Amino acid sequence: MSAPIIAIDAMGGDFGPRNIVQASLACLIATPSLHLILVGQASLIEALVARQSGVDRSRLHIVNATEVIAMDERPSQALRGKPDSSMRVALGLVAGGQAQACVSAGNTGALMALSRFVLKTLPGIDRPAMVAAIPTERGYCQLLDLGANVDCSAENLYQFAVMGSVAAEALGVSRPKVALLNVGTEDIKGNQQVKLAASLLQAAPGLNYCGFIEGDGLYRGEADVVVCDGFVGNILLKSSEGLATMISARVQALFSQNLLTKAVGVLALPLMKRMQADLAPARHNGASFLGLQGIVVKSHGSAGVQGFQSAIQRALIEIHENLPQRLHGRLEDLL
Repeated sequence: MSAPIIAIDAMGGDFGPRNIVQASLACLIATPSLHLILVGQASLIEALVARQSGVDRSRLHIVNATEVIAMDERPSQALRGKPDSSMRVALGLVAGGQAQACVSAGNTGALMALSRFVLKTLPGIDRPAMVAAIPTERGYCQLLDLGANVDCSAENLYQFAVMGSVAAEALGVSRPKVALLNVGTEDIKGNQQVKLAASLLQAAPGLNYCGFIEGDGLYRGEADVVVCDGFVGNILLKSSEGLATMISARVQALFSQNLLTKAVGVLALPLMKRMQADLAPARHNGASFLGLQGIVVKSHGSAGVQGFQSAIQRALIEIHENLPQRLHGRLEDLL
């Protein structure tokens, strides 16, 4: 297999290129075969790279882009009005074959619109979906859609389930269990779209569909892939992140109440650090856009250095597993 090449939108996110460049250089050190193309304002990126010693410039290239898409910019404006944005140029490198994946922490709506325009969707896919790994009691669950598609038909949900199953297989899950997120597990529960999607999934050959699942079942690890529309998925994801942060803060506050709790806290510190590391959002950062004719990974806009590294690692896995081609093969069988 040839050396992986990833195009990085260096100007996206809440913090601009500082964290992104640092994370990119760290990934170059961690993965000796990796090549990166940093896209953005070349002079600014060059200055940030120059601050780091020991950079292997043979594996790092900088491509200039004169425009930046703001985090609050309308996708239509980004699509029509900024042909030389760092995001669009990075996606163009993937479309042109100079890179195998694109990673961006920029405007989610703009990234989705540009990805569909520049890379196109796979045959049989109406809409790409955002998917990310959610920690559960038994490991991880692939949850999709996370906000790219607020309103979904039953056919959309069916396509998401197929793509999520293939993505889970690429991550090492054998015969992944697929479930539809619903307000109950009984067949009579749910809206019309969910019920129709269930009928489609029950008839799908080769898909390990296990029925409806509720939110608590997701965290118990009752399914490897959980499917919902983007409205529900985004609320679930953001609520989960907020809950994890709140629990961590509450536990730290309890251990700081008095001398006794501080002593107990010292004893519990190794276990607490391990739990925080397992559940840290940065470790699971990186949502894939499934259904495109190319690999695109969306990093959280507020991600730090470690978080952006995780997004690059997700892109590396998808390159190694040749995910778009695997999806294309499975879609021909199931759609």
